[in-house]
Amino acid sequence: MKKFVASLWVVALSLAATGAFAAQPEPWQVRFQPAATGIMEQIRWFEAYTLWFIVPITLLVMALLAWCIVRYRASANPVPSRTSHHTLIEVLWTVGPVVILLLLAVPSFQLLTAQYTPEEEPSVTIKATGVQWYWDYEYQDGETPLSFTSLLLQDSDRAEAGKEDRTQYPRLLTVDNEVVVPVGQTVRMLVTSSDVIHAFAMPAFGIKVDAVPGRINETWFKAEREGLYYGQCSELCGKDHAFMPIAIRVVSQDQFQSWYATAQEDLEGANSALMAAIENGNGEDKVATAE
Repeated sequence: MKKFVASLWVVALSLAATGAFAAQPEPWQVRFQPAATGIMEQIRWFEAYTLWFIVPITLLVMALLAWCIVRYRASANPVPSRTSHHTLIEVLWTVGPVVILLLLAVPSFQLLTAQYTPEEEPSVTIKATGVQWYWDYEYQDGETPLSFTSLLLQDSDRAEAGKEDRTQYPRLLTVDNEVVVPVGQTVRMLVTSSDVIHAFAMPAFGIKVDAVPGRINETWFKAEREGLYYGQCSELCGKDHAFMPIAIRVVSQDQFQSWYATAQEDLEGANSALMAAIENGNGEDKVATAE
């Protein structure tokens, strides 16, 4: 059922917008970013589902506390009750939480299983290495691996990079070299670190995995929409932890193959050509805000 709902959301988002899609943090944001993968749609569903338990329980506890404070205050109840137990109440407060926990546990385990079970064999494998304070990426498919460094783009370099539009390329999230992946394809991410513990997190994809020195952790995603997505290192890793963004650009299969072939020899030229192709094909980009 959750997969069906997730599919409907993806289709609805695709029909609702034109042009390129971008997901990024928004001021005063209280909900998740728009989902770009089926897994993230399931996470959004589970979050809404748990609120149906959290809100009533919170209100019930607050009401019980208020009732006890008023009803059993010293002035209104000078002789306190000596009741040590009540069988019915003890049965209710034992069975009730067990039922609620089961209702939360079953979909939670289903979601956890889905997060660790790719729907198909990955078509692209990328190794992400966290470094104080940037990311190194290596595409491990093909005879000639492609590797590059992704750094936070400085304001002074925006014009040269063609990234002056801050709605599409926001401050402290824009990088010089984005990770490029094909839409609708399963991507395997191998995450590690060269120094301290970092964390590779992409909210719109529903992935977050620690980058641990000497260890390779694995995750995956399958982006359903083309666009530019932003994440950040999510593990405190030193003084420049806040300046370690992650940017993933999802493009068509043809665009990805052209970019990958050119990037083998000229990464900067490949990025420029890809940006030009996107702008010419889609017009002005749109930034989707969280619901």
